[in-house]
Amino acid sequence: MPVTSQPTSIEGVRLYESPVFRDDRGYFQELFNEAAFREAGLATTWVQDNISNSRKNVVRGLHYQLGRPQAKLVRVLRGAVIDYAVDLRRSSPTFGKHVAVELREGDGRALLVPIGFAHGFVSLEENTVMMYKVSDVHHPTGERTLLWNDPALQISWPISAAEAILSAKDLAGSPLATAETYP
Repeated sequence: MPVTSQPTSIEGVRLYESPVFRDDRGYFQELFNEAAFREAGLATTWVQDNISNSRKNVVRGLHYQLGRPQAKLVRVLRGAVIDYAVDLRRSSPTFGKHVAVELREGDGRALLVPIGFAHGFVSLEENTVMMYKVSDVHHPTGERTLLWNDPALQISWPISAAEAILSAKDLAGSPLATAETYP
């Protein structure tokens, strides 16, 4: 089954779409086919799959890893999110800029968040389930968090800070001005 790929406003962040076959029983979708994704331009080796379940208004991120960075291929299995990729490559002309993409169950879309970017999302529905393919295993010593609502990022979140449900780690994220970033 063919996978299509389209660029986003930031070089390297791409949106992939796989066919979704629907009928009166529901739908069927092939989530990952290495050959199909490679043909669509994604030749990353994936070493781990992760899954998260989030309540409505949960904000996860903005996370990234230094030392042993991870590329991520993310999609929604249930519910909906707005997914964000923030460019943290100091040498990039889009440093500090972001891409925002709505992902929904059954839409056939997956977002590639390449190495050099922070990643996060806000859950738009109860019991939203996200799947992440990652290019390296988790290394806690390199884990970093960018402050989700730093005004310097100019992210228009669809919820207010009072509505957002965050972990202690995400609340304590670093603003862009003081964050450790990529070269």
